[in-house]
Amino acid sequence: MPEPFELFAVRYANHTARRASDNAIGGDLHEEGSDLDYFVWVARRSDRLFVIDTGFDTQQARARGRTLLRRPDAALALLGVDAARVDEVVLTHLHYDHAGTLGDFPRASFHVQDREAAYATGRCMCHGFLRHPYHVEDVVAFVRHVFAGRVAFHDGTTELADGLSLHRIGGHTGGLQVVRVWTKRGWVVVASDASHLYMNRGRGIPFPAVHHVGEMLEGFRTLDRLATSPDHVVPGHDPLVMRLYPPPSPELDGIAVRLDVPPREMPR
Repeated sequence: MPEPFELFAVRYANHTARRASDNAIGGDLHEEGSDLDYFVWVARRSDRLFVIDTGFDTQQARARGRTLLRRPDAALALLGVDAARVDEVVLTHLHYDHAGTLGDFPRASFHVQDREAAYATGRCMCHGFLRHPYHVEDVVAFVRHVFAGRVAFHDGTTELADGLSLHRIGGHTGGLQVVRVWTKRGWVVVASDASHLYMNRGRGIPFPAVHHVGEMLEGFRTLDRLATSPDHVVPGHDPLVMRLYPPPSPELDGIAVRLDVPPREMPR
């Protein structure tokens, strides 16, 4: 097997006071729902380093009522990753909270699915419900990087390195992709928004921000097939991630956790 990657989730923002209906189709309007945490992820080993997603900035935090704990580049710096020197960034999709701050990565190539670029710039964006999670300036910045030759397009499944591959899931957006990473505990899947919360995948209940419900439901099964076990699937926004996994050091407690080691326990 290839050299395993270290794998980290880095928390940079959160959103509180949510209702159950905000997190699941059919959720009760009168019940409280889980908060959301916002992450970027890092996979690194001796020969390669990948940043997964780039988060959002102060302007978008203010516009959308999110609490920005620290800019994504500042959060990465606490883990010893200099955004200005990162060569490869995977964008799981182009929503505002996953593909903002591209300018903080001036030398990176951005990996994205063909269908995501087409979806984010095509006729679906004529519908307010579907375009709401996108920030037009982020999409324009992405297109500028396309014209600059800094975007690598993928169609379906691609192996970027021995032990790290991309897999199109769709559902949440037209071209959402997840990242499968070989670690010392086996194959871990960074699910991003293929499952916002453990509850979405565990109970088979889609998150309400969805392009294709059927693809999202099938995506839950795909996540389990890609991972060594269901406990190796890491959701994209669940605050439980910060409690289930240990920090890399005491100084990073509450900021980053290691996903390449077993969790303390798992929600059931």
